[in-house]
Amino acid sequence: MIKIRQQNNYLVALESVAMTDIVMSLFIFFFISFSILYTFSPTRVSKVDVRLPKASSAVSLEGAEKTILAITKDGEYLVNDEKKDAKSLKGYLAGAVKDDPSMSLLLKVDSRTKFSNVVNVLDMINELHIERVSVAAIKKQ
Repeated sequence: MIKIRQQNNYLVALESVAMTDIVMSLFIFFFISFSILYTFSPTRVSKVDVRLPKASSAVSLEGAEKTILAITKDGEYLVNDEKKDAKSLKGYLAGAVKDDPSMSLLLKVDSRTKFSNVVNVLDMINELHIERVSVAAIKKQ
């Protein structure tokens, strides 16, 4: 009898080009996904950098619902963490006073902002006859 020897030659070849394409596609997908998540993150959007001045007679405010008006160092106006320009700020405050004449306004002004921005807001507040206004500060140690 003749023995026929069977050869088991396996041809193993990894296509490195296809693997590189897959890895690159995954990298691009995750890079775009995480940058979109970071850009529109609610914790990042609502964070306002306002350095409050220090005062020796600062007291904590409690009680009624307050509308918070922040002025950043760049002169941007934010009402309850929502950006407003000067015209829309005045319209928003006028509407809020019309809805609730006894509204409380908490003014948070960055210590590095221009004083003219503060004067403009105080002028708006006087024009709209908002009487319950508080200015935020940090208590000196």
